[in-house]
Amino acid sequence: MSTVEVLASVDIVALRLAPDAQHLQVLLHRREREPHAGQWALPGVIVNGRTPDTSLEDAASRALHEKARVQPCYMEQVGTEGNAFRDPRGWSLSTYYLALLDPAQAVEGEQLAFFDLDSVLGRKVLLPFDHNLLVERARERLAAKTVYSSLPLYLLAQKFTVQDALGAVQACLGQAVNGTSVRKRLERLRELGWVRDTGEKHQPKLGRPQQLYQYTPQGERAFMFDRSLLPEGG
Repeated sequence: MSTVEVLASVDIVALRLAPDAQHLQVLLHRREREPHAGQWALPGVIVNGRTPDTSLEDAASRALHEKARVQPCYMEQVGTEGNAFRDPRGWSLSTYYLALLDPAQAVEGEQLAFFDLDSVLGRKVLLPFDHNLLVERARERLAAKTVYSSLPLYLLAQKFTVQDALGAVQACLGQAVNGTSVRKRLERLRELGWVRDTGEKHQPKLGRPQQLYQYTPQGERAFMFDRSLLPEGG
C-alpha cells in the first residue's frame, strides 16, 4: 500500500492600516519558485523534518523573518486548511496566522508589497493555492474580535486620537461604528491602565485640538469587553 506525503506550511496574513487610515492592506510576497512562480501570495514557509522549527510558532517566526520581513505588534494563530486540491503538488495543509502591523511598517525590495485588503477579499487580486480564503478567514477572525476586544488598537501608531481609533475599528469591521461607543471604550481602557493619556494634543488643519493617547496593553493579548460594540443584530 502506497503512502501519500503531506506538504505542510505556515502562512502569515499580515495587515496594516492604509495611509488614509480608512481601510486595511495585506502584505503579499512574490513567489520565487514553482508552483505559481512570479505570482503574489501570502508570505509563508514549508515545515518538514529538514527545517529547524521545533513548533508552529517557530515556523511562524521564520516566515516573518525570512519572507514577510516585518515585526508585528500582535499575532495569533487563526486555523488550518488542508485538502488534496489546494496545491498542485498534492495533499497539503496550511496553518495560518493573523499579524497586525504598525501603520508605519514599510517593506523593501520588489518581492514584497502591500495590497488593498478589499481587492483580495473581492477576488480582484487572485492569489494562488487557497490564499484568498485564508485572508478571508483571518479578516473574519479580526472582525469578530473587534466587536468584543481592543484588538484594533494594535494597528495604530504609538500616539493616536479618538478619531484614529474609530478609523481602525471601522476598517477592521468594514462598517461604520458609533464614535461615542469607541470613546467610551477608550475611557474604560484608560481607567484600567491599558490606555495612557499622553497629555499631548494633535492639531488638525481644521477643528479643535485632539487629545493624544497611547496603547499600553497589559500582556500579550487584547482586552476583552463584556459588551458588544455593535447593537444587537448589527
